[in-house]
Amino acid sequence: MNPRTLKPTVVALAAALISAGALADITVGVSLPLTGPASGLGIPMQNGFKLWPQTIAGEKVNVIILDDATDPTKGVQNARRFVTEDKVDVLAGSGATPVAIPMADVAAESKTLHLAMSPAPLPPGKDTWTFRLPQSNGVMANAVVAHMKKTGVKTLGFIGYTDAYGESWLQEAKPRLEKAGIQLVATERFARSDTSVTSQALKLASANPDAVLIVASGSGAAMPHLALNERNYKGKVYQTHAAATKDLIRVGGKGVEGAFVPAGPLIVAEQLPGDHPVKEAATKFVQAYEKQFGAGSRTTLAGHSYDMYLMLEQTVPVALKKGKPGTPEFRAALRDAFESAKALPVSNGVLDYTDSDHWGFAPDTGVILKVVNGDWQFEK
Repeated sequence: MNPRTLKPTVVALAAALISAGALADITVGVSLPLTGPASGLGIPMQNGFKLWPQTIAGEKVNVIILDDATDPTKGVQNARRFVTEDKVDVLAGSGATPVAIPMADVAAESKTLHLAMSPAPLPPGKDTWTFRLPQSNGVMANAVVAHMKKTGVKTLGFIGYTDAYGESWLQEAKPRLEKAGIQLVATERFARSDTSVTSQALKLASANPDAVLIVASGSGAAMPHLALNERNYKGKVYQTHAAATKDLIRVGGKGVEGAFVPAGPLIVAEQLPGDHPVKEAATKFVQAYEKQFGAGSRTTLAGHSYDMYLMLEQTVPVALKKGKPGTPEFRAALRDAFESAKALPVSNGVLDYTDSDHWGFAPDTGVILKVVNGDWQFEK
């Protein structure tokens, strides 16, 4: 697979100059948080697109990447530009959940396939055109709560974002905790833009639960953990899959040693057993990504971009039988092809979308990692 460099302004200009003879090109419009509080998510996702080939099923692929600055309003503006001006076949993004949610409305209005790059919770019936590439918060909560129960956790404190990502995790965790016999004894929230959680950490430390679950992303997930350390909290600390990046370790340093983090299996591709269903796909991605971006640079976030390509590689040939790129027929056929595609091992798990499940991953997809000596260790 030949890597390529994607420069948003250059690619956008190229798309604007497409001639009538090139209307069969497949166009993908991607809105990512390249700046703002969630930039730690968007930048590796952008890097993942650089592993894409020039063509899919013999059709040239044009990828247009725009920055949504972690702003829902900007994300919607990008989405509308993609569907009205660029006439995209696929709408992708955002990497930030609060931005991806309103983008889904644009996808539904325009009847354009939307591949959300965050675990965007949508009301029933609102995700007809939206498929998620990350594991759902529920899938990852399964792994987290199962590990808590296995290690004897009886009481839990929660601190998470005030936005849709934090709220979704809280609601997914509550019934699983209750079923596991784990009592939620303290709940604290903070904004993505906050620079301190001292008061929240003090309340959590005072409650002294067996473990604390931090729901935040990237480097921002280190702040609550370090604040708990400052309050001399000695219990277990769990993070979520949005924190499964080296930014957590880079910012937190020794302060996040011992943290437990749910993630897609690609993070520990080499540590997976030989018969793991995604070992081959995960290893292939890791080798290609780290060849371009350096040893240890792997991230599930970039994996979502790569997995998008793998899904399109399987579904585009099916859609081409019913329409040409750039037409409503092709967009509708591509959406239908996602629902009917056979289960596909990708870097982050096995995707198996259906007409009633636009999340795709099985309930046991998540793996638990532990931060040990500044790196990830697979918790068997």
